[in-house]
Parts: sequence; structure tokens; C-alpha cells
Amino acid sequence: MSGVRRVVSLVPSLTEAVAATAPELLVGATDWCAHPADLAVERIGGTKNPDVARVVALRPDLVVANEEENRAPDLAALRAAGVEVLVTEIRTLAGAFTELERVLVAGCGLARPAWLAEAEEAWAAVRPGKPERVTVVPVWRRPWMVLGRDTFAGDGLAWLGVRNAYAGHPERYPRVPLPELTAPGRADLVVLPDEPYAFTADDGPGAFPALPAALVSGRPLTWYGPALPEAPAVLATALAAAR
Repeated sequence: MSGVRRVVSLVPSLTEAVAATAPELLVGATDWCAHPADLAVERIGGTKNPDVARVVALRPDLVVANEEENRAPDLAALRAAGVEVLVTEIRTLAGAFTELERVLVAGCGLARPAWLAEAEEAWAAVRPGKPERVTVVPVWRRPWMVLGRDTFAGDGLAWLGVRNAYAGHPERYPRVPLPELTAPGRADLVVLPDEPYAFTADDGPGAFPALPAALVSGRPLTWYGPALPEAPAVLATALAAAR
């Protein structure tokens, strides 16, 4: 899309992707857009509750969004106000590479960034094979929620030889009682990210006393953007330590 000079991002990962490639384009982002740390743009609310009027007032040439992160009524309201909205769908690594190129190149009219090529090379070097370990991946507690089917994070773990025990669940983020998660034979590993729930060494592993726990940063696990080049090495190190 040529002529794009003003971009509002409703997704933290996409905010970082645009900021790393052409920071001058960003004029607005959500309150949850924490990367880069020095991002100085208008804050327009949360991913689930953006201030539509404030977004429109910024006169963006393009708003970038995600079908999982953002609500359809908000995107429809933006379109009704005459705003161009590009909605991504990212549920696999391959999908991330494709959609990031669509946002940056087709959407923003930029050259394909070097960091995206580096990310593809880094993940291609992993050479995914048959998963050797089975994991449960809690993303919340009280109630316990885990990764289910069709998630970007689950696909990344599979590339690293770790199969999500709930990859075949009908829901993408099912609520599962702790006794089921810890049942003998369910998994041989628990992966505990620090977002959206901030699992720590003192809050999480104790609920899974029979399983080795991999405490991982949520950024390499769930952020599809400039974190991608380093993600396989960072995650592989954390997984290897959980033996």
C-alpha cells in the first residue's frame, strides 16, 4: 500500500515490528505495547478496548490489527469511520513470516527488513523433527488455562521438538483443572511463560511437582516480530535446562 505515512498499531508484536523497521510511521499504539522501551507515540487504550475516536483523530493511513488480539466490533467501527484496517492471522511460524511481510511490505510499503530474513534463517536452522517431549503450557491460573490448538507459541515449541499435550483440544486456550494437567502420563514437561500470567520460580513450578519446569520469557515464545531471530536459541536453552 503506497503512500502510508501514519500507522496505528493495535497489537504489541506488530507495534514492535513497525518500530524496528520504520519508527517514523507509528503515530499510535496500545497501552500494552512495551517494545521498544522508548516508544513515544499516542496511547489509544488496550488491545480489547481501544479508544476508536482517538484512533480516528490520529488520521492514520493504516491501522494494523490481529484477529485474536482485537475485537471485531472495534475494527468494524474503524472501517465505518473510513479507516483502512489490515487484520493479521498468525497461528504458526510460517504464518508469522507471511503476515509480517504483508504488514510491512504490502501494508506499509516498506522494503522487506533484514531482521525478518534473519528470523527465517534462525528458525530454518532448527530443522524440526519428531517431537521428543510432551508439555503442558499454562498461560493463566485461577483458573488454569493452557495453550490448545492452532497457536503460534505451540507451533514454535513443536519446531523445537516439544509437543503440546493439548494441541488437539477443540479450544485454543482451554480451561483445564490442575488434576488433569498433572495426571500421570499427561506430559513430561511444563513450560511456564512470564506472560500473560507472570509465572516465576516461586509461582508455578510447585503446582507440577512431578514435572521438570522450563521458565521462559513470553517474548520469544509469543511475540512474532523482532524477537524472532533470537527466539529459537533462547527457548532451546530454557527447554534444555528443564531436565
